[in-house]
Amino acid sequence: MAIVRATESPRFDLPGVHFFGLLAPGRGSTELCTWRLEVDPVAGANGEPHQLDHEEVFVILEGSLTITIDGQAFDLGAGDALAVPARSLLSVANRTSAKASALVCIQAGFRATMASGEEIGTPPWAV
Repeated sequence: MAIVRATESPRFDLPGVHFFGLLAPGRGSTELCTWRLEVDPVAGANGEPHQLDHEEVFVILEGSLTITIDGQAFDLGAGDALAVPARSLLSVANRTSAKASALVCIQAGFRATMASGEEIGTPPWAV
């Protein structure tokens, strides 16, 4: 059994996007990774388009996010959930003036590739 307290989760920052690592192989989980994603309001709040080699699930906790999958935009609010198919081109944006957050879950060991073709591997919040 593994517990990660919100106050102890490691934080990773990219421009306009913040990741709070929860469960992952390095924090006690063997099959799944979870993290809390925070996306800043409007300015700088667009995640870079990327693909993952496994299905990824988002549950919106606060605010609203626009998740674009293969060119189709989905506006989601608190309590909504979305499953992103593996190998889909994905981006996340907060187009509002309020903070937005989501719980994200994916299979441990997943690998990411940017739209440019640059291979990222498994990001640090998921190891």
